[in-house]
Amino acid sequence: MNAQKHRLVAAVALVASLACANAAAAYPEKTITLVVPTAAGGANDAMARVIGQGMSAILKQPVIVENKAGANGAIASEYVMRAAPDGYTIMLGYIATHAMNPALQKLRYDPVKDFEPVGMVGSSATLMVLNPAVKANSAKEVVAMLKAAPDKTSYASAGNGTAPHFAAELFKLSTGTSMLHVPYKGSAPAITDTIAGQTQVMFPSLFTAMPYVKGGKLKAVGVAGSKRSALMPDVPTLQEQGIADVDVSQWYGIFAPAKTPKPVIEQLNKVLNEVLADKTVIKRLEEHGAEVSPMTTEQMRTYVAQEQVKWKKVVQAAKITAE
Repeated sequence: MNAQKHRLVAAVALVASLACANAAAAYPEKTITLVVPTAAGGANDAMARVIGQGMSAILKQPVIVENKAGANGAIASEYVMRAAPDGYTIMLGYIATHAMNPALQKLRYDPVKDFEPVGMVGSSATLMVLNPAVKANSAKEVVAMLKAAPDKTSYASAGNGTAPHFAAELFKLSTGTSMLHVPYKGSAPAITDTIAGQTQVMFPSLFTAMPYVKGGKLKAVGVAGSKRSALMPDVPTLQEQGIADVDVSQWYGIFAPAKTPKPVIEQLNKVLNEVLADKTVIKRLEEHGAEVSPMTTEQMRTYVAQEQVKWKKVVQAAKITAE
């Protein structure tokens, strides 16, 4: 009986394996949904649509963008986590959803265990920008202004726990200054109020800010990173201006639910990297301030794990809270 039972189990396993292989080989057979954790019309949404169009052309199936904004990306992340692990629901995750959120708050998802990394799309430098009416023309002058009049200046963020929030708090910690934090529900309204002068300072991604800087609606005074951006080479880093330890590179990647078949993940990675090699795609992303940086699935997995460790340390050192 035991021998028969073992043969039966082996047969079932073989059938299941063949079924999985056949399903993966046929992938994709229908529309793929690319979930974006932010509202339509923003920088992340624009990036997702560029990537989706490119993947659709290669896969010969529609790739539609679905926006699920809220809770700093947690709503979209939970939705994708619970989706069927078949490769038909994927997401554009970013530094907040998979590195900063878990460092700051308790989540109903695990950014490492509940997702399969498909690959990196790219990264964008974080800029320190000012309302044009602010008299300071450098980050160093902003520090002097803040010290001369503490708590008279407010900074906007895309919400508690977002990269603009983290960058501003690191800036305050590094310079011994203080500013009033005004959190918004996303980068778009935060940018709008900074342009209007309701807030004076912001630390958006270059991807988000570049059109407004080029249009003269915002004034860029520093890059919160270890090097200048090739897309805006005239803007010095904060480090060059004597402000250390404010290094916030905002990255974006594609993720699928955990247990998505490996052949499907590998196919999606190959397609994503093929899209990112297209000169037209590179140009379109660079026009918005994002620098393409493709990775293998394992490189992406390692990178995300390292980012989690990094931002947990930052939260503890800077005493950043979800407020």
